[in-house]
Formats: sequence, C-alpha cells, structure tokens
Amino acid sequence: MIVKLTENFISTGLQCSVGKRREEAIDALMQGFFVEIRATSPGQGTYYFRYKDANGNTQTKKLGRTTDIKLAEARSHAKELRAQVALGSNPRAEEKAKKLVITFDTLFYDHYLPYVKPRKRSWDRDEELYRLRIKNVFGSKRLNQVSRLQIQTFHSGLLEEGLATASANHHAKLIRHMLNLAVEWEMLDKNPASRIHMFAEDNKVERLMTKEQLSSLLEVLRTDSRRSVCLIALFLLATACRVGEALSAQWTQIDLENRIWRIPATNSKSKRMRPVPLNDIAFEVINQLNTKGIYENLFINTKSKAPYKCIANVWHKLRLKAGLPSLRCHDLRHNGASALINSGSSLYIVQQILGHSSPSVTQRYAHLSVKSLNDASDNASAIIKGAMKQEASVIS
Repeated sequence: MIVKLTENFISTGLQCSVGKRREEAIDALMQGFFVEIRATSPGQGTYYFRYKDANGNTQTKKLGRTTDIKLAEARSHAKELRAQVALGSNPRAEEKAKKLVITFDTLFYDHYLPYVKPRKRSWDRDEELYRLRIKNVFGSKRLNQVSRLQIQTFHSGLLEEGLATASANHHAKLIRHMLNLAVEWEMLDKNPASRIHMFAEDNKVERLMTKEQLSSLLEVLRTDSRRSVCLIALFLLATACRVGEALSAQWTQIDLENRIWRIPATNSKSKRMRPVPLNDIAFEVINQLNTKGIYENLFINTKSKAPYKCIANVWHKLRLKAGLPSLRCHDLRHNGASALINSGSSLYIVQQILGHSSPSVTQRYAHLSVKSLNDASDNASAIIKGAMKQEASVIS
C-alpha cells in the first residue's frame, strides 16, 4: 500500500491487513522509502530503502527499526542513499564487501600464527597474550571495525587491571604487528594501531641480592623438596643463562670433559651458538640430575615426564619461602652476571657468556659490590701513597 508516512501513521498504523503476514507501507513522498510491517510484530516496523543498482538489479537496504530511530532520521538516511545511488554508488554491495573482511580471530589463528611459528621462537607468548586478553575484546570484530581509539582504550585499560607497563605494551605491539601483516597481505587498507604510543618502560629495575638474601635463597634451593625447580634455579644462578635456554637445554649440548654447555643458535636470543662455561655449582646441578640417557632434556617435570615449559608457580613459592617475594627468575641471571663482574671478569668476557650483541647491554649487569669498589679505591690509594713517598725521597 502507498501511504504518506507520518509520525502519526508510525504510531498507530503499523498493522498488517487481515489475512496478510507481511505488508509494505510505501511512502508517497519519496520513491523507494517504505516500512515493512509483519503480523507477528503489530505496532512495530522496519524502515527500508529500495533502489536499482548499475546493472538494473533491485537492492534493498535496511535503515533500522521504528522503535530505534525516528521517521525523520530514517527519511534523511534514505535521501543520502538516494544521492549516492545517483552518483553510481551501490550501498548494499559496499555493505556486503565490508562483511567479507575477516575477524581478528581469523587473522590470528588462520594467518598470523602459521606465519610466525617458523619465524619467531616466542610465538607461544603471542598466543597467550591474544587468548587471555585481546581475544575477549577484539576477537569477534572485523578488521575494519576497529579504530585507533578502541585500541588505545584497550591499551590504557591494561594498566588499570594492574599489568606492568611492559606487559601492556606487549599486547599493543602484538595488535600492531598483526595489523601490519594484514595490510601487507592486502586484507586491510591501513593499520589503526600504527600510531599508538607505548608507555614509557623502566625495565632496568635492579633486584640484586645482598649476601644474606643470597644465603637465604641458597638454603631453600638446597633443601626444598621441589628438587627439579630448585636445580633449575641454581643452574640459572650459576650460568647466568636465560630461563628459556635452561628449560630447553639438552644433554647433547653438554661437554662434560671440557665443562662447556654449547647453546645452539635455535635456542639463543642472539641467534648464534654460544658456549657457556660450567662452573662447580653448575656441575653440581648436572651431577644431581637423573635424566641423562633417558630424556633428551636436562630438566624434566617428574609429573608430566616432559620438559618444563614454565616454572613460575613453583618459583613463586620458593622465593616466598626464601623471603624474597619480588625476586624474578630473570634476576638470577642478573645476579649471576654481577657475580662474574665482581670476581674480576672483564666486561668483554661477561658479554660473551651472557650472549649480548653489544657491551652497552652487558653494562647494566655490571654492578660492583661495595667490597670491590673499596678494594679498587684502596689500590688507587696505595699507588698515590707510593708516588708521594718517592717524591719525598727525591726532595730530601
């Protein structure tokens, strides 16, 4: 039926004729604009705009429910669409094209993960970041539905959840990397995360143990019943290696005769093979292991009979027992490196053991103890005193 659509008609006339399940109330004032009425929803309707595309095919664009938008708003939208069609646009086709854009979930699981798994050793960390937080917010959204503001809001919200600035930044960097690849793969025109500003990170927090704290930790590591993780922690402290390097260490990499552990390039952050000397403590750890000849890896979870992937939960209990609630696993590497420096090792030697590409990176580990500083100062004093005595003898 053709009627003059008015607010009064929308309020009182949305009823199907007797015997009809569906009916259209076509606006007499604007061609193509109408309200669909259904017998199952008396008093309600849906605004539509009907037009012909460039190929002469009839297309229908939904504008909204009468309960959601006003008549004037729907008519105004219809006028805009009519003008677009006159200029050669096809609103319905453009809407369909937008729906063809993949979701974040599809990008991550079907494209991103297969791409990074052979290229990035820490891809499992990306999977964790996405699964725990990013998926809940963006997983079902299509790539072209996400704005820079939404990503920035998500990024800021992570700090409010209590995450450290570095952890919050890791989430934003992962989103940016995913969308950069989407642009590269021509799935997206531009990356809305390209100009997201990262939080300033202070990742040089020093957690050097005092002599008393070290003694407390060693007491726990030598006596606690959770032997496997205790031995891993001792190994980290003795070799100053990274946690991932220790957990992936295999017996074929251990040269007992020459007391060397050769970390392969595939496990090394520098992507180069790195020899690490095995001191007495490291040797003591190795001698306590009962995995040689049975398993490939040095450190095996006694419950799962598989190599460790993470020791965070047990380590948390051990550090609390030692009275060091803030000591991270990575701090064992830090303390081991500082012990090397204080034992008289040169910065170059420590750099090689730690596997750093630049001495400037190693420099942050070079914390000299008060005793080392005092010894160096006393040596300088002795030299000056010796020169003063020599000068005095010359004068006399």
